[in-house]
Parts: sequence; C-alpha cells; structure tokens
Amino acid sequence: MVRSTDEGVRDEVAPVPEAADDDADRWWFVDDFTALWSAGGAPAIEGRVIGYLLVTSRPYVSSTELVAALGASSGSISTTTRRLVESGFIKRHHVPGDRSHYFRMDDDVWGSFLAGERRYLVRQADLAARALVDLDESLTDDARRRLENMRDYMEWLRSYHRRMLEDWARFKAERDGRR
Repeated sequence: MVRSTDEGVRDEVAPVPEAADDDADRWWFVDDFTALWSAGGAPAIEGRVIGYLLVTSRPYVSSTELVAALGASSGSISTTTRRLVESGFIKRHHVPGDRSHYFRMDDDVWGSFLAGERRYLVRQADLAARALVDLDESLTDDARRRLENMRDYMEWLRSYHRRMLEDWARFKAERDGRR
C-alpha cells in the first residue's frame, strides 16, 4: 500500500490490519484526504473518518468497524462521528433490531454540506441582529458597523448559497444526462 507525501512522492504504508479486504487498496486516498482535511485546521481523525466513508465499498459502517479500521479509540470515534453528523458531513444509518451505531456518506455530501452551512449562516445573522437590538444603547458606531456587516454578510452569503445549490443541482443533472 502507498500514500502520497507533500512532495508528491509515494512511500509504502502498512495496511490497517482490521480493514475490510475490499477496502485495503483505498488507504492512500484516506491518508491523502486526511492530510488535506487537517491542513485546513480540522482534526485529522475527522479527515480519516470522512476519507474512509467516502471510499468504502460498504453502504454503511459501524462505530466498532471505524475503531478497528482507523486504529482510533471508541471515545474518539464517538466524539468525531457526533460532530460530523451535526455538521452534515456524515449520516447515521439505523439497522432494525441492531443497537450498534452505523454511519454512511450521503451520495452528495458536498451539496448537503452547503445546505447545512446555510443553517449556520442563519444562526450567525440572528446573533448579530439580536446584538444590534439588545446592545443598541451601548454600541459605539464602530461596533454597530461591525455587527451590521456580520448580519448583512451572513444574509448575503445565505442568498448566494441558494443560487450555488441551484447551480450545483443543474450541473449534476447535466453531468448525469451525459452518462
């Protein structure tokens, strides 16, 4: 098994022993995705979970399987999967009669992320709007301008997200029509 380094050179990496045989050839992607993800300041374990779920051949994976495949603690996987579910990167998958926790990637995780990000923008805009009302008397002109910019930027970005989601849906329809 190989992985990429920053210089583009690939070096040998021992396969994770607990990984499913059908996923063993995909570890270079998990490693490279993790490096890109963590370069943006996010925890590496998030990148490993997302990278693994992006390329696994199985429709869903249990927490126990993630612990074994990624060589992480159950606490780390629990915290990470909870955070990734809340942020919209992964989805919970329920198996009737099974109490285990299962996770999967949405087929369009990036479009789903964009939609989820809009909820964050609404909360930010609402916070700024509340501050403008509740702190009205005590705000300096500079502080008021910063809060107005915060509120208006979040609203502007939210409306732009709507257009981006529409454009993305149109792009996928055109792409899929060409297949």
